[in-house]
Amino acid sequence: MLYNTILAGGEAVERDRLERLLGGDDEASAAARAALRAGASYIVWDGTTSAESLARIYGRRLRHTLRKGIETTGLEQAVQRLDRHRQPVRLGQMAADGSWVFMLFLDQDGSALVACTGVRQTPPEP
Repeated sequence: MLYNTILAGGEAVERDRLERLLGGDDEASAAARAALRAGASYIVWDGTTSAESLARIYGRRLRHTLRKGIETTGLEQAVQRLDRHRQPVRLGQMAADGSWVFMLFLDQDGSALVACTGVRQTPPEP
């Protein structure tokens, strides 16, 4: 279930704070920010995960999406950033109108965006 708040150390963080975290100029962050402004639901889970293990997992997902022709945004960059980060990250997810799902990777205390990636959930319109 997705909520309209972020859990960061047990505290709810408002939509405008997430929008600021997504302030980068890369394609994935810009798309996630636009989705957020359009009312996307989101959640960031409590706890952290190893950036190194996530880099491996999302590296496999990158290869899978390339093989299957699944549209993504920022996935290769997210894998590279996670591989370089080397510190625990907090995971988040945003669902945008049923067509895209974005994964957010925040630093350990939720104060900065490490990486963002999105994957199309439905085929593009003809």
